[in-house]
Amino acid sequence: MERDRIIVVKIGGVALGSNDTTVEDIVSLQQQGKQLVVVHGGGKLITSWLKIHGVATRFVDGQRVTDRNSLDVAVAVLAGLVNKEIVAAINQLGGRATGISGADGSLVQCRIEDEKLGYVGRVVRVNTELLDTLLQAGQVPVISPLGIYAFDRPEDAPHILNINGDIFAGEIAAAIEAEQLVFLTDVPGICDRSGNLLPRLSAREAEELVVSGIASGGMIPKIRGCIRVVNIASITCIIDGRQPHALRQQIEGRGGGTTIYKD
Repeated sequence: MERDRIIVVKIGGVALGSNDTTVEDIVSLQQQGKQLVVVHGGGKLITSWLKIHGVATRFVDGQRVTDRNSLDVAVAVLAGLVNKEIVAAINQLGGRATGISGADGSLVQCRIEDEKLGYVGRVVRVNTELLDTLLQAGQVPVISPLGIYAFDRPEDAPHILNINGDIFAGEIAAAIEAEQLVFLTDVPGICDRSGNLLPRLSAREAEELVVSGIASGGMIPKIRGCIRVVNIASITCIIDGRQPHALRQQIEGRGGGTTIYKD
């Protein structure tokens, strides 16, 4: 189908607080006729639930190491609790949203990213048919970052894989040729070694920050997500989702944070 230009929004725990305005902004933008696709994370909540169940949490290069026990918790938290909380909040405020995971409709098909990460998927294929149907029906798809273990899967392996939400958002944005990719996070944006905000970076400059170690931890997959789509989207940015109405201001051209642009 022919698509209007779509805004992909990646939200994390910043969108789940009682004082957050992200859901309000999503509803407002939808009512203005904007087409949005929302990808959410839930890492902090997964860590909390893993702690309850006595499962240790480890990260490598900003990505969670996911063993079989961690995978069960991640699927329950992401596809269940977090996804439905966001969907319910959007619908309650007068928006129209439908919650899915990357496993629904064979949306995202994967193979193992790296053996040392466990059951973490690398996206191989994105089937946009379900997204097209939801967008055509006037819905905001709200997607949890899970995928089908579709390639090179051993018989005793799970059918579903966890995927880093930031990388997942970049792959979705690339597949649907999004106009904008906006990461809402809990920091002002990308900062230099002295902690000063860098408002604009080329893709090459952003990658150099990763290689040099100045950008580290959870910022790495956000930068990689932006770089994945920088040649397609007109705007890719990482902004402070803690600021009131940060998303709406960004879409209206009054945003802050860091914009990553094509070299």
